[in-house]
Amino acid sequence: MMNRDISTAALSERRSAPARLHKRLLIALALAIAVIAAANLPAVQRWLPVGLWRDVPPVSSLNPIVAAKMKTLVAEAKAKGIPILITDGFRSSQEQDALYRKGRSAGGAIVTNAKGGESYHNYGLAIDFALRTKDGGVIWDMEYDGNRNGQSDWMEVVAIAKRLGFAWGGDWKDFPDYPHLQMDFGLSIRELQWGHRPPEDLKQAEAREPAGGRKT
Repeated sequence: MMNRDISTAALSERRSAPARLHKRLLIALALAIAVIAAANLPAVQRWLPVGLWRDVPPVSSLNPIVAAKMKTLVAEAKAKGIPILITDGFRSSQEQDALYRKGRSAGGAIVTNAKGGESYHNYGLAIDFALRTKDGGVIWDMEYDGNRNGQSDWMEVVAIAKRLGFAWGGDWKDFPDYPHLQMDFGLSIRELQWGHRPPEDLKQAEAREPAGGRKT
């Protein structure tokens, strides 16, 4: 009698197995459809690598908005009697790695904590500047008052940059980067590494989160 009960139970188990498998497949299909549908939502896409649904071309120059704001910065500073020099803009990951090696595996002092792909320069969203003196020299003196208005030329430039939407590296507490200006458009380094890119049109950019204080 016991053997007969066992055989009946085994037969019942075999008959129900296909039904359970079919149910699991339906659940898996529903989940896949839900994920695909969710991936088409901008809010969800920002948490996924862009490479999942399209190719991501490499960045090789300044973002057009950043480039335009940079030109405005240079012009407005010059109008106040402060000539400035943009010493750096877009920087490749290879160039970033070379900077990172300074003060570590290479000689000199440490100039950055960001490796290749970890800097806003690598995505065309940051610039560095210096002051020009009347004799054509280039300085990084934050106390210099070349236009003789009783104010630091450096901080006058920073004030203009902030008004234009740049964040200033000098505001960072643990590793200040005084020549550094960036516009992150609300994107973190992780999102940029995953292929997310800011708009290249000013009107679209203004609809996004304003530039924040994320680092280098």
